[in-house]
Amino acid sequence: MNIHDITATFEKAICDYTGAPYCVCVDNESNALFLALKYHGVTGKEIFIPSHTYPSVPYEIKRAGGIIRFEPSDEWLQGEYQLKPTNVWDSALRFTADMYREGQFQCLSFTGQWKRLKTVKGGAILTDNYDAYLWFMRYRFSGRRACSYHEDTFDFVDGGINCYMPHTLASIGLQMITGFYDNDGKKLAFPDLRLKYPDLSLPKHTAFIC
Repeated sequence: MNIHDITATFEKAICDYTGAPYCVCVDNESNALFLALKYHGVTGKEIFIPSHTYPSVPYEIKRAGGIIRFEPSDEWLQGEYQLKPTNVWDSALRFTADMYREGQFQCLSFTGQWKRLKTVKGGAILTDNYDAYLWFMRYRFSGRRACSYHEDTFDFVDGGINCYMPHTLASIGLQMITGFYDNDGKKLAFPDLRLKYPDLSLPKHTAFIC
């Protein structure tokens, strides 16, 4: 069996539950945000995010070439928020039935004890953009196709990084996602998570201040 098929099966299971046409799994949500921002072409553009958020979010904006702009926010972050003005969303605190919204890149996190779906490590991008889906699939795998490098043509001109979700993590996810349905196969809905985050706009966090 091709081990890539296991990850593909997990991606299909996420699509079925969230209502997204396409899902691309990666090794963590930080890389999901980076891929989404990179595809969006944010180099030199201002990206607005809450001042209270997880530290990797502004780092990924910087890595993708964007300019961080903080907006005042409450220290308790809930559900998801948009990286304005893009269609990229940090959806780390949301995982529920039919959550996908048309035209968006919703970035999920399966890492950490507080997440709804815990695969130890991992993340994903939900999208309905087929061209973006194909690009994400290649970019996350160092520009390669899901085949032996002896068979690949290496014709992906955008480069790429190695952030593919290992099949071992996907296997954990496949087991856990069954718990998001009742005994009759009906999807279960869950409230958004709510977590406390530091204010990264403060002067002591100089790495984030532009």
